[in-house]
Amino acid sequence: MDTAPFPLPDTIRTRLADGSPVCIRRIRPADEALMRAGIERLSPRSRYLRFFSGGKLPPDWVIDRLLDVDGHRHLAWGALECGGSGEAEGEAIGAVHAFRTEAEPECAEFSVAVLDAWHGRGLGRLLTATILCEAHEQGIRAFHVDTLTENAGAIEFVTSLGARGSGADGITRSFRLDVGGALAILRRACDPPGLRAIFGEDCG
Repeated sequence: MDTAPFPLPDTIRTRLADGSPVCIRRIRPADEALMRAGIERLSPRSRYLRFFSGGKLPPDWVIDRLLDVDGHRHLAWGALECGGSGEAEGEAIGAVHAFRTEAEPECAEFSVAVLDAWHGRGLGRLLTATILCEAHEQGIRAFHVDTLTENAGAIEFVTSLGARGSGADGITRSFRLDVGGALAILRRACDPPGLRAIFGEDCG
């Protein structure tokens, strides 16, 4: 696979499948208020599927973990609404994370969440492509994904990127996603077209 363009800029301005402008940027510790507000705006069902709990907010230690981004052990990007010019950042509308440990540096735990009102518009694919690019640069070769068995949308999404089942316990299912393979799938499809802002001319 050809490598993706690196380094990624700190902020990527692009558009969803319907043309809506969005800003994708690295998550920072100062984003706590944005993150809390975004999680509160998830529907109870979406919070349950993402955090395996229907609480209005996850515990503080979970928020702290999501904000503890160092660009190596923990990679994280957030999506924000942008004005028509794409210059101003608004409310948080999605986030993607990859965590790895010293014991298994080439595999990272992956998760992505998008606010309900933004489902079906390609935002999850844009966020996933962004973190896949950074993961590739950081030497991460695979993502580990845990999801509830009932989360058909998440299962369909990761398997569409080539993920293979790696375990199940009746409540959750686990998958392993090859980073290079998923990048190749997204680059070939270039859907939504906003992926060009991430891959450049090497798309489609």
